[in-house]
Amino acid sequence: MKKTTRVLKTIAAIAACAPLLGWAAWPDKPIRMVVPYAAGGGADNTARIVAQQMSAALGRQIVIDNRPGAGGVIGEDNVAKAAGDGYTVLYDASAFSVNPALRKLPFDATKDFIPVSLVATAPQILVVPENAPYRTVAEFLDFARKNPGKLSFASAGGGTGSHLAGEALNEQAKVNLMHVPYKGGAPALTDLMGGQVSAYFGNVASTLGYVKSGKLRALAVSSTRRVPALPDTPTLGESGLPGYNVVEWNGVFLPKGTPPDIVQKLGKAVQAAVNDPTVRQKLLQLGLEPAGTTPAAFARFVQDETSRVSALVRARNIRVD
Repeated sequence: MKKTTRVLKTIAAIAACAPLLGWAAWPDKPIRMVVPYAAGGGADNTARIVAQQMSAALGRQIVIDNRPGAGGVIGEDNVAKAAGDGYTVLYDASAFSVNPALRKLPFDATKDFIPVSLVATAPQILVVPENAPYRTVAEFLDFARKNPGKLSFASAGGGTGSHLAGEALNEQAKVNLMHVPYKGGAPALTDLMGGQVSAYFGNVASTLGYVKSGKLRALAVSSTRRVPALPDTPTLGESGLPGYNVVEWNGVFLPKGTPPDIVQKLGKAVQAAVNDPTVRQKLLQLGLEPAGTTPAAFARFVQDETSRVSALVRARNIRVD
């Protein structure tokens, strides 16, 4: 009887340790990285750069799985419902913090995901037509106040980073630039250069070339630090709007229930990838500022971003179709 009891206790102990043994061996097969946006886009390109280096660090292949639709919600939901075993990863962007404020979601963004690491941030450039009568933010805002209803700002679509940046400018500067949404940044830039709209917040990758060629004028950047490629262009904070800071970002998440050891190991792989000199150079060439943070730091970042966006959406009564 005593022998049977000992055997049962041993079996129970082994069963209890089995998950731990499995976690310690992670990863022992390929990892699926869900990108909730179309292939070839900004988030997808960045994910592939980082995932390749992460694969080398982890010793296992990371396979990109594009699941676009509903502003990122389709891919996010796929990961939210995945097993927390470390083999399904979400590579998301700023929409992760925007969607809860604008859409009814089939998941809880706060409870169903574990933030792993911030990969990079992307400052935006406030640009106007080259022949615009204002050369500084102060002149631009003065013109807007003296000519109510005459100025507009384009965006790449409702709820996008360019839309939120423009609404944040409206809110903080107490002006009322009319929002003109487009289906993407390219047509917005085309109409801006043609004078159909007054201003646009564009990311560095899509906008810098037009500034350098003289087709657009850069008034300011949306981050708290100047952009190295435009050292003479001030931040909006330096231009009379203290604290203004609206950037797009990319980051990595895991489904809830993923063991802490896996979260930490994956986080270190992200940090190692982002800190690789070749990867950093590629991100910088895309107009991104490499980050690479701990899970705790990224969790705070996401919480702050979500709170900021929610407050802006309420203040400006922002809606998406």
